[in-house]
Amino acid sequence: MSDHELVIRGGLVFDGAGSDPVRADLGVTADRITAISPVPLPPAPRELDGTGRWVLPGLLDVHTHYDAEVLVEPGLGESVRHGVTTVLIGNCSLSTVYADAQDCADLFARVEAVPWEAVHDAVKRHRDWADPASYLAALGARPLGANVAALIGHSDLRVAVLGLARAVDATQRPSGAELAAMREKLTAALDAGFAGLSTIRSSFSKLDGVRYPARQLPSTYATWREYGALNAILRDRGRVLQCTPNLTRRAEVARFFAQSAGLLHRTPLHTSLLSAADIKANPGLIRLLTAATRAANRLGRCDVRWQHLPVPFEVYADGVDLVVFEEFGSGAAALNVRDEIARGRLLADEDYRRWFRRDCAKRFGARVWHRDLSDAEIVGCPDDSVVGLSFADVGARRRIAATDAFLDLVVAHGPALRWRTTIANHRPAVLDRIARSPQIQLGFADSGAHLRNMAFYNHGLRLLQRVYRAQRSGAPFLPLPAAVHRLTGELGDWYGIDAGHLRVGGRADVAVLDPAGVADLPQEYHEEPMPAFGGLRRMVNRNDDAVAATVVGGRVVYEYGRFAEGFGTTLRAGRVLPASRGVAPRPPRSGCGTGGITG
Repeated sequence: MSDHELVIRGGLVFDGAGSDPVRADLGVTADRITAISPVPLPPAPRELDGTGRWVLPGLLDVHTHYDAEVLVEPGLGESVRHGVTTVLIGNCSLSTVYADAQDCADLFARVEAVPWEAVHDAVKRHRDWADPASYLAALGARPLGANVAALIGHSDLRVAVLGLARAVDATQRPSGAELAAMREKLTAALDAGFAGLSTIRSSFSKLDGVRYPARQLPSTYATWREYGALNAILRDRGRVLQCTPNLTRRAEVARFFAQSAGLLHRTPLHTSLLSAADIKANPGLIRLLTAATRAANRLGRCDVRWQHLPVPFEVYADGVDLVVFEEFGSGAAALNVRDEIARGRLLADEDYRRWFRRDCAKRFGARVWHRDLSDAEIVGCPDDSVVGLSFADVGARRRIAATDAFLDLVVAHGPALRWRTTIANHRPAVLDRIARSPQIQLGFADSGAHLRNMAFYNHGLRLLQRVYRAQRSGAPFLPLPAAVHRLTGELGDWYGIDAGHLRVGGRADVAVLDPAGVADLPQEYHEEPMPAFGGLRRMVNRNDDAVAATVVGGRVVYEYGRFAEGFGTTLRAGRVLPASRGVAPRPPRSGCGTGGITG
């Protein structure tokens, strides 16, 4: 009789630590790897054919907003189908641990472009926790399709202690007792196994709802005294701070470097910042950012990583419903008007249009969106004559400015006008250079958020595609074992969670990839309804030829486009992964060569 319940036979096994792969059988019993053997293992009750395939640790997605979705659709299938076996929730100061359902909906809906009602109903209907420990226990009791690790949100903490009204009032400061209460709640979360704290400083992260619409998220109102008090706990515990600085105030980045620094025998604070991108509007910024971070990490003994999406940052919008409009006054004013009829009246007003034209014409100052309406293609509209054109093209046909063509179409068609643009990561050579940088952390997919704006659930596969194609063309920019390490073991180690490695005795979270499917991975997105979110049509990627199988906790949960019976309903494959006290990041091993990558 076999000693193993599952054998993945004859695959090219990548360990996630950067070593060259070995052809081997991988044996699994329960949720553990029991053998990685170059000698064939005895027959097992369940076998997967790994011949000609890559067997690697399940991918990690460290920047998701699945906090509401995991309550109603715990399989998280859109990630699992792309080889992801572990997700990190609670990013950008947002979590559902302490705040009530209405507060959670106000916090999440606008900034993450998730329906207010969906968040509210998910939290209200499923809330059966009272504190961080019982929250993680409640998640662990659900039929998870992927493993879940969590950050605690700073905005969640502030609302729990101050109430939402005071938490978003710039004149209010927490008392000493209230700051102590925030520290106690953070400590309770870390004791329960949360990986760290997430916060946000960005001025265009806004609340939804009817109570305090257009106020910024609570964490943006915190003082540096408050940040320092919370960061001290993270530093002492070896846990992570995840933050989006206010990049309109460049000096803020230096403050985060200073807080991370390990000078004078102080332990460096693990700090993950958003985000590193080759922004069209500022093509020199990425080189400056990585150089400054490299200097801070070397000279200041900082431990700062910038999260990076390793694919072109293409976004879609329905009318003006796109987060980049938050970064300039006229755009935010349009988003502040939630009623479509009233919004149409605003956008038709000539005074507003002059304001919008001025904002779009600005070429200086910190910004993410290039605001070039000639670089924006219409992909859907009730007026078929404009589909396939840019707004500049429409303006030229109508002999009006591109900005007026855009506003005219939004007034006429509202969210039925669908368009796209690429705002960053458009230069392949720069994208390749970013992927190699040790100052960069591969993530920032925003999975579970911006459901109508982007679909980066397959970002890990798309990086592997670029690496594999470059290797086959004779112009490699990153060895495949190193790329696997960057998507798996490097992230698991840095966040201090048991994920990202294939080793005997370790967790049996595995992605089996078909190299031919990876090489031919299509880029197109599709739309799929989300019944749990009222039938909202979410942008998704469906690349079913790339992932031969996804194994979570020793259970085969997905094979070539098909989920296992009971996935997300009765099958309990994933579990909650608590963070350790702090695991030191390990560099790739010296064997990060090119051997054996052809599969």
